[in-house]
Amino acid sequence: MPVTTKTTRTVLTAAGLVIALALSGCVASFLPKTPDTRSTPTAERVAAELEPFYTQILKWKPCEGEGFQCTTVTAPMDWKNPATKSIDLALIRKTATGTALGSLLVNPGGPGASGYDFVRDSLDYAVDAKLKQNYDIVGFDPRGVNKSSAVKCYQDPSEMDKFLFGVSANPFGSDAWIADQRINNTAFGAACLKYTGDLLGFIDTDSAARDLDLLRATLGDKKLNYLGYSYGTLLGATYAALYPKKTGRLVLDGALDPATSSFDVGATQAQGFESALRAYIKDCLTGKECPFTGSVDDAMTDIRSLLEGLDASPLRAKDGRELSSGAMFTAIITPLYNKVNWPNLTQLFSSVMKGDASVAFQLADSYYGRKANGSYTDNSTEAFIGINCLDYTTESTTDASLKVDAATLASLAPTLGPQLSYDTSCASWPFEPTRTRGPISADGSAPILVVGTTNDPATPYVWAKALAKELQNGHLLTYRGEGHTAYNKSNSCVNNTVDDFFVDGTVPKKDPQC
Repeated sequence: MPVTTKTTRTVLTAAGLVIALALSGCVASFLPKTPDTRSTPTAERVAAELEPFYTQILKWKPCEGEGFQCTTVTAPMDWKNPATKSIDLALIRKTATGTALGSLLVNPGGPGASGYDFVRDSLDYAVDAKLKQNYDIVGFDPRGVNKSSAVKCYQDPSEMDKFLFGVSANPFGSDAWIADQRINNTAFGAACLKYTGDLLGFIDTDSAARDLDLLRATLGDKKLNYLGYSYGTLLGATYAALYPKKTGRLVLDGALDPATSSFDVGATQAQGFESALRAYIKDCLTGKECPFTGSVDDAMTDIRSLLEGLDASPLRAKDGRELSSGAMFTAIITPLYNKVNWPNLTQLFSSVMKGDASVAFQLADSYYGRKANGSYTDNSTEAFIGINCLDYTTESTTDASLKVDAATLASLAPTLGPQLSYDTSCASWPFEPTRTRGPISADGSAPILVVGTTNDPATPYVWAKALAKELQNGHLLTYRGEGHTAYNKSNSCVNNTVDDFFVDGTVPKKDPQC
């Protein structure tokens, strides 16, 4: 039988994940009086084989709601052989309410999250009024994602349900359970290759960063201005490494450390989510509705027992899906991305303890973009796996090494660590990894602002500190608080520092420690 797979690999890190149960959409901004409908590309020298791409004239058309404009950019599928095949990149923008300093490209993370949808649906969450006044805000879907030339795997949504939520008949972590994992992931990779074709081998971050330069040029900007959240920080840092002289104002919020290995990413995230869960419990124990009693340690032990109990006896939901520890783990981490969603954790634990799986699946479905009718809003899960399999080298390939890693994770994060163990997602991927992990210095770049939150569960603060130190011209901005990413969702100190950097080019003399 298929087994839960997504929850045993590096966790999706879309920026500031906000659950539909708690928050609603965005408020439209005002249109400028005379919005542009064409973008004139920069007149810069590029290799002859790239000229057809860099000289595109973008034609923007009204779309997707009040004041938004959309267009498509053609890019090489293979940047090393640009004349072979091309792909499409989808863009959406809201033109500046004042005089534009240029375009500001926004990436919400993932990998696999849609920048197009992020800007369309959550513009006021992505940027504040000052940036909307001074920049054309541009959302884009990277290669492989959503409305751009995209990864496709299962044609039938029920197959994705089996992949994400199927429960193995074998005990968690056993040899037979691991074998089920391998079979499930191998079949998934084969399906992705079948329905995606050659594109599946070219959705790596390096290629996406080269796309960024193409977008910059076709938008008419001499330098790239960029706001990257979560995984978007790796994309932005990769751009800076490739094109340091073309960096304008880059802000990397919720940073990944480019030098970390696949296992180290999982281990650090396990500790990050464990720390955030402890913070939630400490807060929960002060309220009347909290389902836990005793100390924080007592509650963490109870949650571990709950996860193990779900593996022994999964809860069946009304739609027939079974809630095992994998889906429950996803339900737990989803509200941990943003402190305002902590009340959903109280609902989650209270309901599951009463034998009700409905809230757990609502939260897990929110994470995966699964609709009530069983369909999925986008291909973020498929893109997430495909991009990571090209970006990270599989380190533990044998059952024995997987068990050693699992023991390490359990020691580092006793409550949640086991659910980030036994990652076989890329072991049989159709394409070999293309990225060599290592520090990025981006020598000769303009100043780059790196934002880190001290108790960020998904991209822990140590990564922001590391990236700011690795970058030759990196500058750390610390937010002392909870949640994943900080700009426009924390305090005025963070917002003002980022706004002043983007609008005036002001670089903080030292970390403001917001």
